[in-house]
Amino acid sequence: MTKVISAHAVSVDGYLSGRTPEGAEEFGRGLGDAPMLFDWYFNGDTPSQVFDGFKLSGPSARFFDAAAARVGATICGRTTYEHSSRFGGGSPHPTARLFVVSHHALPEISAEQTLITTGVEDAIAAAREVAGDKDVALMGGGLLTEALKAGLVDEVILHQVPILLGGGHSFFRELPGHIQLRLVEAIPAPGVTHLHYEVIR
Repeated sequence: MTKVISAHAVSVDGYLSGRTPEGAEEFGRGLGDAPMLFDWYFNGDTPSQVFDGFKLSGPSARFFDAAAARVGATICGRTTYEHSSRFGGGSPHPTARLFVVSHHALPEISAEQTLITTGVEDAIAAAREVAGDKDVALMGGGLLTEALKAGLVDEVILHQVPILLGGGHSFFRELPGHIQLRLVEAIPAPGVTHLHYEVIR
């Protein structure tokens, strides 16, 4: 059965971006010389078998590739889409089609991308059809929060980078109540700890 998962790099205090000295949010980076939250994608000696150009540590490569190989479709919200330069008209995943959730039209969306304007539930349903027996990956804290509210998320993976950003763009948004998680595995690696959780319903 296709699962709905989310995997994202975050700081220990739960941010996916810090703030520049001018006060603006900068995706993936902390203040001053603080490291990028995505440095561990590139500072190892083990090439990813899924993503060209990624060179991770051995433990990170094994964990990351196992999770990435499961993905058959990806969904993101409009904010993530715009902040990521619209993924160049493609997808953040080399083999998984991208679905974009937006309440408004996106004239710039490409033929390789699918716009869903009726909410996360419909986006997940459409992505599941494309994914086949693989999983659907969610990108972005707002989208993940809406899917959690709807009870549609099976697993959450946090690539936790050992830094406290102290402010910026929080990954998780306000939820209507508690959501319990069960830790499936924790993989320490250079510059990051991979935390794999199952959502308990």
